[in-house]
Amino acid sequence: MELKYRFVLYIGFAAAVLISILLLIKKKKQTKYADGVKLANTYVLDKDDYYLAKIKLYKAFSVGMALSLIVSILCTTILCARPYERKKIVEDKYCRDIILCLDVSTSVDELNAKLMGELIDMVGSLEKERFGIVIFNTSPVLLTPLTDDYEYIQETLGNIEKAMKNRVKMYNSFFYPDDWYYWESYISDGTLVGNEERGSSLIGDGLAATVNNFSSVDEDRTKIVIFTTDNDPYGKEIVPLKTAAEICKQRGITVYGIGTKEMTSHNMKAMKNAMEVTGGEFFLEEESGTFDAIVKRIESHSESLVPGDTYYVDLDRPRGMYILTLISVICVFLFARLLRE
Repeated sequence: MELKYRFVLYIGFAAAVLISILLLIKKKKQTKYADGVKLANTYVLDKDDYYLAKIKLYKAFSVGMALSLIVSILCTTILCARPYERKKIVEDKYCRDIILCLDVSTSVDELNAKLMGELIDMVGSLEKERFGIVIFNTSPVLLTPLTDDYEYIQETLGNIEKAMKNRVKMYNSFFYPDDWYYWESYISDGTLVGNEERGSSLIGDGLAATVNNFSSVDEDRTKIVIFTTDNDPYGKEIVPLKTAAEICKQRGITVYGIGTKEMTSHNMKAMKNAMEVTGGEFFLEEESGTFDAIVKRIESHSESLVPGDTYYVDLDRPRGMYILTLISVICVFLFARLLRE
């Protein structure tokens, strides 16, 4: 423990010495019976046991009070000098970036809706990591850039869940909900650019575009993509899924894919191979514990721990002196009370 204001101790010591000198001077100047009444035959009291016991108690209480007063003054002086501890802080950072890449074509709505709840819980457990969201159909849209604003991410995931459930409800009903257009626009705007010419569910393009949303500067960060799709493109992709997987591998990006339960065996095999190229895994929606398993895989995936800023902070440590001051002040009042009795 150190003291921030050491000069306070010198001031307190000087004040204590000055007060002691003034008290001694005052005591010497006092007449022996100045405040008393002269009595005869007081020598008899010196042989009385009761009187002698009371005198001993009085002296003991006086010494106790004086010591308590001295301790309280010393502790108060130390408190004024501000005791503190200097602590070295090294901010190690878990550098992991996760991007959710969602195929928002209608054939993947049920899968996406089910996954959102699990991801909301997972995002709530993150710390010092970044999360982003990309949605695609014909064209990709960056819905949320990489950020550690977890409340914002959870809110966005909740909105996607509402939009997916709204669309499932819309296609299974004769009457559209009042807010159907808002939620449909939420996941469709920007994802159907060039739909008439290029088609839809362009899987490879969606994954390849997601790669570009990772920072090329932060090479030391672990990069993960959660990829949901049925791997059933309707149109000509600029970047096939296999090529997109190779790009991910070159950039050090691990992809975990989740396919719908309606996937054909051919599409399933192609997607599985692509995920394994990146060092990731493939899951099926209908598999038992799929969502829990993929979340655990991601959470256990290696994190890049890099040293952050190093700095020193001064932490006040007044507790010990404060308790001692409180005890000594209580003792002063206690001895003062005993001396009056």
